[in-house]
This record gives sequence, C-alpha cells and structure tokens, in this order.
Amino acid sequence: MSEAIINLMSISMDEVRNVAQLARLELSESELMSFQTQLNSLLGHFEDIQNLDVTGLPAKPHAVAMQNVFAADKAHKSLNRDEALANSAETKAGLFIVPTIIEE
Repeated sequence: MSEAIINLMSISMDEVRNVAQLARLELSESELMSFQTQLNSLLGHFEDIQNLDVTGLPAKPHAVAMQNVFAADKAHKSLNRDEALANSAETKAGLFIVPTIIEE
C-alpha cells in the first residue's frame, strides 16, 4: 500500500471483514486486502475534497443546471368513452377487460 493512501482516516481489515459479512460476501484474504486498499484510496480522495478551500463560492442546490421539464397544466377536452375504448383488445359494458393476474 502506498504512503499517499495511509492517512488518519483509514479502514481496518476487521472493518472490511465486518462489512463483507454484513453484505453476506464470501471473500478470500487477497480480496479483502484488495477491498481494504481500494476503500482507503477512496477515503483519501474524500479527504482531498474535504481539504479544498471553497470559501467565497456560492452554494449550489444541484451539480448541473436544472429546469422544469413539465408541460403547462392546462385543461383540455378529454376522450369520450367510445374513443378511449376504441383501441382496446377487449371491452364489456363500456369497461376495459384485462387478463387476470391474481388467481384465487
């Protein structure tokens, strides 16, 4: 493991084993060591981000620009019953007939 990865915030092998057990993963010792290295590397990146000076930068609610993509809510003429049922595979008494999916 490189010196850059070792820092105050690191994950022990026991913690990696515990997380693997909680996730019901059967990992070999080499896989556990690999995950420990990867997780400690990831924590190092988080520490780098945490150490950035962001004073004076405006807070943003989203990382990308957001805009409303919804259509305007306007009332309009809806389909009458015959138009709504026109393309249905099966109807009865003015209602849609659908296949039964729950058997009694």
